[in-house]
Amino acid sequence: QAQLAESGGGLVQAGGSLRLSCAASGRVVSRYGMGWFRQAPGNEREFVAAISWNGGNTNYADSVKGRFTISRDNAANTMYLQMNSLKPSDTAVYYCAADARVLAARPALESIEYAYWGQGTQVTVSS
Repeated sequence: QAQLAESGGGLVQAGGSLRLSCAASGRVVSRYGMGWFRQAPGNEREFVAAISWNGGNTNYADSVKGRFTISRDNAANTMYLQMNSLKPSDTAVYYCAADARVLAARPALESIEYAYWGQGTQVTVSS
């Protein structure tokens, strides 16, 4: 079992930046892809970004391309999401997740492909 814990959320003005972290414990996740999802009130959970087990491949939702950067530090068992040029539409609870597949080259894009989830961290962007 892996436990994932997000941190770094908060309140920021439009145009500002935040860096989310996802720390894994209980299981080494260095052989698994990881991803970020978000859910705004009244909306379905949506894909934000994903990274392969070795960081060699990444994928982003169109809505965040060019503004968000996903990365990972396998030695620290931690994943990050650098969010720049934030917009009010980015307001949501952000969740990190670990893929169920070992050593997959393609980062998972669908929530059903993820086996472990964090509790989420709130990001609020004011206009």
